[in-house]
Amino acid sequence: MKLLIVSGLSGSGKSVALHTLEDLDYYCIDNLPVGLLEPFAQQLQDNPPVGQDNAAVGIDARNQSEDLQRFPQILTALRERGIQCEILYLQADDETLLKRFSETRRKHPLSKGNLSLADAIRQERSLLEPIAGNAALHIDTTHTNVHQLRDLIQERVGAKTNGTLSLLFKSFGFKHGVPKDADFVFDLRCLPNPHWDARLRPLTGRDNDVVEYLSAQPLVDEMYEVIRGFLETWIPRFECENRSYLTVALGCTGGQHRSVYLAERLGRHFATRYPSVLVRHRELP
Repeated sequence: MKLLIVSGLSGSGKSVALHTLEDLDYYCIDNLPVGLLEPFAQQLQDNPPVGQDNAAVGIDARNQSEDLQRFPQILTALRERGIQCEILYLQADDETLLKRFSETRRKHPLSKGNLSLADAIRQERSLLEPIAGNAALHIDTTHTNVHQLRDLIQERVGAKTNGTLSLLFKSFGFKHGVPKDADFVFDLRCLPNPHWDARLRPLTGRDNDVVEYLSAQPLVDEMYEVIRGFLETWIPRFECENRSYLTVALGCTGGQHRSVYLAERLGRHFATRYPSVLVRHRELP
């Protein structure tokens, strides 16, 4: 029985995550008090739900702060009992969360008395740090809608083979911000830019004309070789530390040409070595 702990900031998509996990045949419980996590996990271990091999629990900031601070010790105790635990942590930037609460007119669970929404978000971030710091998988939903989040969870969690590493290559544009859920970030803005060719400007790094242009650039090939060599050296080290997920972010100015091309190329290479390799392009439809 695998236990997936789902946590994160209010408005970042925890409910969507749990509903998606239910569709993946996870036995799901939302808003479990941290103090009940150990007995719940023990119950799962002794009497697993019929026909379900995995379980997921939602834990949020509505716990006692003392219990949240004890979370790392609770997690260690669970693993010492032989319970396989992973943590999925969802987040978004403050501006996005403020907009979502404004649009839905929902009340933040920590908004009480004179505490503003912005202060409640900051307080929640601080309270959940003991969980975020132990998360195997971080997902930043700032630029992700409900359907994209559902697909991402299905791909990363649902397609992950037990005992293997899930590897995600994500392209992005620096002008839209650096992904907060990346384990490695590579800056490709020093490479030749197809944007300055009027013929290539409306295309993307997946189109043949852009691929041919970038493939012919020695600097692009050199960058690819360096990044590939770095990852081939260090990914096995992370596997030895029982890491379940790694996200490699590749950024250029707009996230349309260079980063897309290299994300696709690296994804193809590592797909021959790892069964769970994904390629996503944040700035493309």
